[in-house]
Amino acid sequence: MGIFSGFAFRRMVRDFGLDEEQIRMLDYVFKADDVIEPEKSISTPVLLDRHFKRAYRLIEQSSKSEQETQSRLSVLFSTRNILENNMRGGISSTRELKNDLNLTLNYGKDKINVTLINAKTEHLTVEAPKNVLGSQIKIPRGTKVNVLFFTRSNKGFSFETRVIGYSNVNGQPVLQLAHSNHLRFLSQRRFRRRQALIACFFFLVYVEGSGKKQRLVVDKHRFAGNITNISVGGCSIKTTAPVQVGAKFRIEFTQGENKVTAFGQVLRTNRTGAGTIIHVKFLKLSQKSMNTINAYAYEYAHE
Repeated sequence: MGIFSGFAFRRMVRDFGLDEEQIRMLDYVFKADDVIEPEKSISTPVLLDRHFKRAYRLIEQSSKSEQETQSRLSVLFSTRNILENNMRGGISSTRELKNDLNLTLNYGKDKINVTLINAKTEHLTVEAPKNVLGSQIKIPRGTKVNVLFFTRSNKGFSFETRVIGYSNVNGQPVLQLAHSNHLRFLSQRRFRRRQALIACFFFLVYVEGSGKKQRLVVDKHRFAGNITNISVGGCSIKTTAPVQVGAKFRIEFTQGENKVTAFGQVLRTNRTGAGTIIHVKFLKLSQKSMNTINAYAYEYAHE
């Protein structure tokens, strides 16, 4: 039987948002490093990265073709990224929440503020929601709602849950919600980002023609800069080039033995000394380029 044969554990990883292919990849990652306590590894980023780094190198060594290598690495990093987004912020379950916490329920177009009464019971117990007139709002059993809250240290989280039903505590009506092990840390970036100092070149891209005859043209003039941080979502580049917000360009750089090419757009700029920091959102990346950037960001690659 595989590591994920247990129903409870399989349900847990599904709650993280992993699909079948990613669950199989996680099974491969843990078996490759002889993991006997997967729950502990999932909740410990250092251990998790050790297991994923080993799997990364095994995939490079065992794949039969370049296409297979890149395809497997893509699943590896998508799996790691989902786990990353579920573990940041120090809270992994609603059972860890403190009583008297203020919660905001997003129900349809309404945002309803309620107070958490007890998170240690079978269900998450909150005060029954009321409208502006003080009348109780009845949310049907089974309804899915999104919940937003901020901890006392001002960290924002959200999670999806469903209504279990209504009850009474000390004579007061309460709403019962399903617990969740799938909390999202609102202020984190979507992808692992790493500080860097990577020389790069970029070429402005513009649209030529009109209607169906439109095409993207890469300008021949080359600008130079240094990437100061990067993720598969984008990067920051320090340059002296006169780049405007909204500009699109092709960026080229080398990481290890791999050449990376990406198309991006400038979201904002900041002046710094004699140069400018441009913050770029990637618009198009090849699978291999994504894997190369992820390997650098997670520090799995040979450097």
